[in-house]
Amino acid sequence: MLRLPRAEAPPGTGHYWCEVSAHTTGDHREHRLGSYHAPTPRLAMKWLHGRAGHIADQLDPGPRTPVHAWLNDTTEHEYALATLAAGGIYTHTIRDGTTRYQLAALPTARLFIPRTQVTP
Repeated sequence: MLRLPRAEAPPGTGHYWCEVSAHTTGDHREHRLGSYHAPTPRLAMKWLHGRAGHIADQLDPGPRTPVHAWLNDTTEHEYALATLAAGGIYTHTIRDGTTRYQLAALPTARLFIPRTQVTP
């Protein structure tokens, strides 16, 4: 699971970290399925779309339908791009029985906690 500082990253601060993981509800385990360091929000979303397509290919027809709907939702895609460009985090969850797949992208500036100086 991504654990990040709460401070917002300033817009346009660089690259984007993308990650896909599977979470099983029965034993509460997390399995990392892949990650990618994207230079732009558009490439981050392209990578997430590719991973979602791979997940959809392995799902039964029922759970596959919402994934295909998300892949073709241009309004959601534009929202994700705007969110990333503004320094926010974008996530999407795919559910299949006892497993949920988490797709996430965030600016790399959000991965680092600023140093604070301790005064004696």
